[in-house]
Formats: sequence, structure tokens, C-alpha cells
Amino acid sequence: VFLCLSAYFCFLMTALGVTAGAHRLWSHRSYKAKLPLRIFLAAANSMAFQNDIYEWSRDHRVHHKYSETDADPHDARRGFFFSHIGWLFVRKHRDVIEKGRKLDFTDLLDDPVVRFQRKYYKSSVVLMCFVIPTFVPWYLWGESLWNAYFLASILRYTISLNVTWLVNSAAHMYGNRPYDKNINPRQNTLVTLGAIGEGFHNYHHTFPFDYSASELGLKFNPTTWFIDFMFWLGLVTDRKQAPKEMIQARKERTGDGSA
Repeated sequence: VFLCLSAYFCFLMTALGVTAGAHRLWSHRSYKAKLPLRIFLAAANSMAFQNDIYEWSRDHRVHHKYSETDADPHDARRGFFFSHIGWLFVRKHRDVIEKGRKLDFTDLLDDPVVRFQRKYYKSSVVLMCFVIPTFVPWYLWGESLWNAYFLASILRYTISLNVTWLVNSAAHMYGNRPYDKNINPRQNTLVTLGAIGEGFHNYHHTFPFDYSASELGLKFNPTTWFIDFMFWLGLVTDRKQAPKEMIQARKERTGDGSA
């Protein structure tokens, strides 16, 4: 039981390193975070082992700028497998590289936390993704190293990877489009549950600057709850939101009528 709880805690930390960290903070600058929180999110991002913050954010910005074109790193038009994992196995399309060079990423490297994580990325991944999840259960309650390694480290890592990739694949193919029916990204409940709030993808691509990546309210969005809690603690400022009037007007103008 303790090992399962430990693995789930590591999964949540891993997810936040991607969702609240690389995605909403560094890729979209949808809120500002003070140094202690940025350090935590960078460490959690190393636990995720999905490329360093700079590379992750760079690819994600290119994805938003050129979504569903040849310049999209994981272009969903090329099928589920390619957008899910296949894009990592092949060379990037030349348009991804050429058009990506035109975007400005200097703000990322202006952050000393991003520079530090990038410089020591391999060491931080070994420590955060594999050593700590394995040795903490062994040290604290005598779990075998074998069980801790395969459950809290390898299985947790595999699940977290696929949950993140589902945002690129399933959330671009399956679901409704209440905000903009003219783009592929969709609202996908299963992806929302797995990716702790990242499945409101039609909303996110319509209003990418919104820190919540969804309409606020009773919707399931643990990443937003985390950011709001950090705001309450004084570690988050300047949360950007789409005004309700803007959201409603966009629904009426370009939505598919499903919400």
C-alpha cells in the first residue's frame, strides 16, 4: 500500500512538473512563479524525463504556432501513432526546424532555473526520475529495491509518458469542439482525468494564455487547483484568464454548439 501511494505521489509530482511547469508556466507564461516554486517545478520536470524545460517549451510553442501543419512537431494529421509517440522516433520535418528558428525563446534562458536544469539535466533525471523514487520506499519502510524500482520508477514513468502523449494524440482527434470547430484540438474527458486537467484542449488552443487551460468552475482540473493553492501561499502572481464575455462570444461565433 505504501509503495502504491509513493508511486502515485511521484506520478502527481511528475505531472505537475509538466502541466504547471513546462506547459503553463514556461511555455505559455500564463502566470508568474517565485523562485522556490520554480525550483520545485524544475525538479518535478526532471522527474518527468520528457526533455528539459527549454526543449519541451520550445517544441510546444512551435506546436501552438503551427498546429496541424508540417511545422507542427507532432502533427496529428499524420495519425494517432505519429502524434502520440512516432514523432520522437523520426527526424523532425524541415519546416519544424526552419519555422521554429523564427520564434523567440530567449525568455526561457533568461530564467536561471531553466539554465541550471538544462546544464545538469542528465544528472537531475537520474536522481529525480530513478534514484529517489526507488530509494525512498526502500529506506523509509523497507520495500525491496526491485519492487520500488519497477513500480515507483519504471511503471510510473511509463504511465506518465503516455498520459502526456495522449494530449498530443487523443485530444487532437476525439471529443467535442465547443469553442472553435475550425481547429482539431478537442475536449477529451479521459485525457483530462489522466493528465490532471490538460484535456480541455479545444479551450486551450483557443485561449492558450489562460493559466487554467479550461473554463473555471466545477470542472476537474487539479493543475489549476495547485496553481491557485500556490497563489494563496504567495508563490504565484499574475494569473492570466480569458474573460467570461470573450469565452461566450467565441462559443457563439466559432463553437460547434456542444456547450
